[in-house]
Amino acid sequence: MTIASTLPDVPRPGEFIAEELEARGWLQRDLAYILGISEQSVNMIINGKRGISPDMANALGDAFDVSSEFFANLQKAYEMSKARKPDPAIAKRARFQGHYPIREMIKRRWLEDTDVAMLEAQLMRFFQTNDIQSIEHPPHAAKKTNYDEQVSPTQLAWFFRVRQISSEMIAPRYSEKSLERAVTTMQSHLVDPEDVRHVPRMLTECGVRFCIVETLAGAKIDGVCFWIDGGPVIGMTMRFDRIDNFWFVLRHEIEHVLNRDGMEEPTIDIDLAKADGDTNGGLPEEEFKANTAAADFCVPAAEMDSFYARKAPFISERDVAGFAKRVQRHPGIVVGQLQHRMQRHDYLTRLKVKVRRFIVPSAVVDGWGEPAPVSL
Repeated sequence: MTIASTLPDVPRPGEFIAEELEARGWLQRDLAYILGISEQSVNMIINGKRGISPDMANALGDAFDVSSEFFANLQKAYEMSKARKPDPAIAKRARFQGHYPIREMIKRRWLEDTDVAMLEAQLMRFFQTNDIQSIEHPPHAAKKTNYDEQVSPTQLAWFFRVRQISSEMIAPRYSEKSLERAVTTMQSHLVDPEDVRHVPRMLTECGVRFCIVETLAGAKIDGVCFWIDGGPVIGMTMRFDRIDNFWFVLRHEIEHVLNRDGMEEPTIDIDLAKADGDTNGGLPEEEFKANTAAADFCVPAAEMDSFYARKAPFISERDVAGFAKRVQRHPGIVVGQLQHRMQRHDYLTRLKVKVRRFIVPSAVVDGWGEPAPVSL
């Protein structure tokens, strides 16, 4: 609420000065003499053509033997009474930005930068609600610590973007057996980084909708599994553009699909790199199963256990290359698993090649400067 609404008739400070001059029997030229300024300057202050500066407030305080704050407050109250009422849209935009990453959503072209009424309509459409106050929050984020913590607004916005994109994708009827066969076939693509390009097609043929949506700042999301119209959806961020992370997160989400996780509420996976290799006691059962399946897919557990027992703690790059060739995996995938075991995330990092450029041409992708072609 502005001062104008509570003090509509605040007098200008000059009126008080004129009253004081009359009460003291002073003329304007007398005050000018006291202040050491021109009579014209005094006249301009009294008639409201010039405001009272902080220096003048100090001088007037001494001249009339009152506090300088008195004149400063008179000037402030008068100026606020004349100020225009703020645009109501300011408060709404502040409320929206306080709850959701509006500016980034506009930058990513998930929303159009328009007037606040249209912005509110876009938000309701984006979050699929008729009431901006009742946006649905999935209750849990699958993370290593505090599973009961509600997902953040930023994570929620990312999830709804995946849901928006996937709802416009077309896929055949989901087949669990086809997906199980696809997982077996995918293992033949774990040697050549370029083979990630086959993943979107393989998943689509199984009836799984798959898209990659760049993460939002601070969200730390790796992936999500949920269901639309009886069919599963896998969304990934590829926030770590590395061959080992891509295959681990993908297989983790596939395991959620095979276990029919996310049918009631989406399973949003956050910071999987920290949770990988955690004990069952530190994770919900479905997350432990998905991590175990993903790790075994990247490098068969029995093979890794044997190799690690024989070579640790001094495992050379030559050892890794030889083992990777024997188990038919890219060395970067082996390194990813070893880093977790050794708790050495600086170990042979140069072998963990980037793969995003190989999958982008064949997948539905939103981010890195280009939005997915969906309606707002």
